Amino acid sequence: MADEFDRYDAELTTPAMVVLEMVAADKTEAATQLATAMFNAGRVSDLGGFLKQVNSREHQLATGLPGGIGLPHARSEFVSQTSIGVGVTKFGHALDFGAVDGPANLVLLIATPAQSFSEHLEVLATLARSLSKESYRESLRRAHDPEVIAELINSSLVFFDH
Repeated sequence: MADEFDRYDAELTTPAMVVLEMVAADKTEAATQLATAMFNAGRVSDLGGFLKQVNSREHQLATGLPGGIGLPHARSEFVSQTSIGVGVTKFGHALDFGAVDGPANLVLLIATPAQSFSEHLEVLATLARSLSKESYRESLRRAHDPEVIAELINSSLVFFDH
């Protein structure tokens, strides 16, 4: 088990930070579920403090992307290392993240340490580029396996030296 943990320790996401069949009342509750998974994985030290920052960021600007994507994000002093929580909503449970083409059924919460401004932008841009490809979005939606989803996310950011 130690090897398994070590393997994921440096990764941006792990199977433990993937929520399948997500059912949330709204984008705030979706962010709460993903942040809780990150907190339980030891990536976030203060769940309430981090969520306040995520929700504050969300109020400033909608984070919905075309193709059914919600991309909430925040830089925070409560984040120990750059991390991505991934939620795939249960069929029929899409969430409004303010995208012009409709609600999201794939939600990726990006958390970066407060001091890592350029890293935050780089992860955001790289992920947005990957997510602009329909084949990539569909692979994430159809995986139904936290291991596979974590691998898809991590490999899309494989060049990224964090």
